[in-house]
Amino acid sequence: MTSLQLYDPFAETAVDSLLRSFFRPERSDRASPHGIRVDVSESDRGYLVRAELPGVKKDEIHVAVEGNQVTIAAEVKRAELPAKDARVLRSERYYGSVYRSFTLPVELDDTTSQAKFEDGILELELVKKPATAGRKLTIQ
Repeated sequence: MTSLQLYDPFAETAVDSLLRSFFRPERSDRASPHGIRVDVSESDRGYLVRAELPGVKKDEIHVAVEGNQVTIAAEVKRAELPAKDARVLRSERYYGSVYRSFTLPVELDDTTSQAKFEDGILELELVKKPATAGRKLTIQ
């Protein structure tokens, strides 16, 4: 036995979906066509973040740690321009700014945290801030 389905001409259409996605804010990790890919692991002491930044020079990377938020930004530059008499048939490499920001569950100590960049991999050793015990207030 087949079940009947009501036809609703005003049900969600492709146009509704398009308009809804148009007004949705863009996420920061998709700010460029090729976002920064990261791996984050946790230990008792802190976090280890490995970020892929191929084709980026060390001087073009900016890392900011504020509280428990980590921001990685970089500028990917074109290595060399084609010769004037050459025609570019296809160019799939991305050139421009890349940006990634994420929040970790614990505040970070930016004074003891370290960053290292080698072979296109940015490695951040982010140290957790020691938890401060609450202070008992005396009532006067």
